[in-house]
Amino acid sequence: MRLLVVEDEKAMAAGLRSGLEAEGFTVDVAADGIDGLWLARERSYDVIVLDLMLPGLDGHTVCRELRAARIWTPVLVLTARDDERDEVGALDIGADDYLTKPFSYAVLLARLRSLLRRGVPERPAVLEAGDLRLDPATKQVWRGSTVVALTARELALLEFLMRHRGQVVSKRQVLDHVWGDDFEGDPNIVEVYIRHLRNKLDRPFHRDTIRTVRGAGYRIELDGD
Repeated sequence: MRLLVVEDEKAMAAGLRSGLEAEGFTVDVAADGIDGLWLARERSYDVIVLDLMLPGLDGHTVCRELRAARIWTPVLVLTARDDERDEVGALDIGADDYLTKPFSYAVLLARLRSLLRRGVPERPAVLEAGDLRLDPATKQVWRGSTVVALTARELALLEFLMRHRGQVVSKRQVLDHVWGDDFEGDPNIVEVYIRHLRNKLDRPFHRDTIRTVRGAGYRIELDGD
């Protein structure tokens, strides 16, 4: 099994290489994000062990670039950060697991074995409605051949609608799934974000994909017409 370790702390990188090679792994080491991204693109690995705080390119950027390049090698993030937002952010951009430094070497090996048992995940299906497409893995949206930039909340709303395309979803369902069931703000925020999506995805392209069903909710048309 071949692993890539992207870690700029020399002692940590050397310790990981020594320990993992003793376990029978073949290990490549990159000391910064730029080299790590290059190696991950040029060679085939079974797992990538990736630090977040790296020179050149940070770990978030490396992971995001890999997924954008359709490289689905499992990624285990190692970091000294213990902020929940960092963990959520890493998983949201495509990391498969997360381990905070300092960590138990036995736990690291267990996490690696778990990822190896899963193997390389299949590429997530691109959601489509006519010429509107959303890739859940890379968080990219296209109207025809045009890439459309959306905010994180707009992406979450569009993904929810597209996963239920052809169905009517209520405002309450949207709030629960996109904002969370503990949301206590103004429920009209849904209408605001629906308008944002229409202004970015429908009106500039003369489409009417995102429909309001009076008294019931919203629906993405299957054919995009």
